[in-house]
Amino acid sequence: MRADPISLDVLVGEVVGRIDGVRGRVRVAVDGTPAAEPGRLADALVDPLRVLGRSVVRVSAGDFLRPASLRFEFGREDPDIFYDDWLDVKALRREVLEGRDGRVLPKLWDAAADRAYRVPYEEPPANGVIVVDGALLLGRGLPFEVVVHLWLSGGALARRTPPEQSWTLPAYERYEREARPRQLADFVVKADDPRHLARVIS
Repeated sequence: MRADPISLDVLVGEVVGRIDGVRGRVRVAVDGTPAAEPGRLADALVDPLRVLGRSVVRVSAGDFLRPASLRFEFGREDPDIFYDDWLDVKALRREVLEGRDGRVLPKLWDAAADRAYRVPYEEPPANGVIVVDGALLLGRGLPFEVVVHLWLSGGALARRTPPEQSWTLPAYERYEREARPRQLADFVVKADDPRHLARVIS
């Protein structure tokens, strides 16, 4: 495995170029643990895509978690439940990636308040782009045309994960082992240090 340094601007340019080369509506995943800051890259894609005339809907998988009564049914710090059951995969597919008559719901569930958001549907045009950021997105059969995986080495992930979230580390290890996101992604980026990204070349 080789990792070549790449700036955020160059990475954004490469990803935007790949997206703009796809006809029709494009669904993009920016996959990574919170420590990898996938939302930062996903946000950076928006303006360049709009400059190219592509309408963008930004979605965070964190707004599609299941209610607390389901997430915490077997305890609050179970890494297997976190991996398997926290994300409402069916809702993300139905409301965002497949849409209802072409409409997209950008937010579903406010996990902090544990209640539904009250936001309207958006209806991107036929050449619109849906950019979804979040963790543990791959290997679930979710339909994406372009996938970026932000990868952290085990040591960096442990260092950059807050102590109160360290119980999630076995879930991310399981994800790398079972879902093999580096094999599924179009772009793999080593993000041990967010200020010094590196494009992973297999």
